[in-house]
Amino acid sequence: MGVKIRDICTMAEISLKKLSGKKIALDGMNTIYQFLARIRQPDGTPLKDSQGRITSHLSGIFYRTVNLLEKNIRPVFIFDGEPPLLKKETVIEREEMREKATLKWKEALEIGDIEEASKWAQASSKLTDEMIENSKELINAIGIPQVQAPTEGEAQAAFMTQKGDVWCSSSQDYDSLLFGAERLVRNLTISGKRKIPRKKEFKEINPEIINLEELLDTLEITREQLIDIGIMVGTDYNSGIRRIGSKTALKLIKQYESLEQILKAKQIKFDAPIEQIREIFLKPKITENYLLRWEDPNENRIKEILCEEYEFSQTRVEKALERFKKPKIVGAQASLEKWFSKIE
Repeated sequence: MGVKIRDICTMAEISLKKLSGKKIALDGMNTIYQFLARIRQPDGTPLKDSQGRITSHLSGIFYRTVNLLEKNIRPVFIFDGEPPLLKKETVIEREEMREKATLKWKEALEIGDIEEASKWAQASSKLTDEMIENSKELINAIGIPQVQAPTEGEAQAAFMTQKGDVWCSSSQDYDSLLFGAERLVRNLTISGKRKIPRKKEFKEINPEIINLEELLDTLEITREQLIDIGIMVGTDYNSGIRRIGSKTALKLIKQYESLEQILKAKQIKFDAPIEQIREIFLKPKITENYLLRWEDPNENRIKEILCEEYEFSQTRVEKALERFKKPKIVGAQASLEKWFSKIE
């Protein structure tokens, strides 16, 4: 779900061309969820092999990553570790929402409402341990580095932007900003035309970028105050204050400066563990033990995973692999220094 602060965020569209040459940290779980939700048949059924195993995520990882690499963008996949204890309720709530969506999806299919079925199908997406493992295997075969975060992947990605090891964090959620990501790019892996629900129309979805420093300057607040706004509207670690959205929260924080002062002035009872939540965003658990190294794809292993194990079209896979062989991808015109970055 993430923190709902879109209404106060200043963002700008950015083309993939302008991201050429950039190292970008992808929120692995978030990205795979997006593939599971969006890469489906018209009635919402995910792509599957003959054994009934879901392959939507593998399709997304392979073809979208090829697209990024072809545009000289170097992704790094960051995977979540153990979530903070305060996230337990959110995890339970998400599971309940998925179960409800699954029931709604089946009901819509029974009455033949394809539009409704498609909507609920996206919300029913569930990421299993098996999906995570075969995703990691494929990413490794493509030659893309992976980083295992101790806890929140977005916190790890934010740290890596602060250190300068990657240029930006890429996620659909805005939590990266609260974690201190210098730049957040949204829609990177889902850009393109999308059908407007219940209409025979399509809209273009383009990548958009938010610069944290510019955002804070525009809003005239500090990052700590942005975190307080997030706590007021609700984060993965707490429910928000009723009837307070991001615009109202911004107005209040600029008037009273801190969440505690707001609660006191407005006599609001709020039992969220404010200091603990701030600590999660300001001092998250991260690791510096990672190696960023982009390698040429292992074509045999890719075909083994996709074509032999999950029955992808060998012709389509080989055609995509041909795009890897262009000089700017394989490295015929690039020095090792351009493609390798070692973190001691």
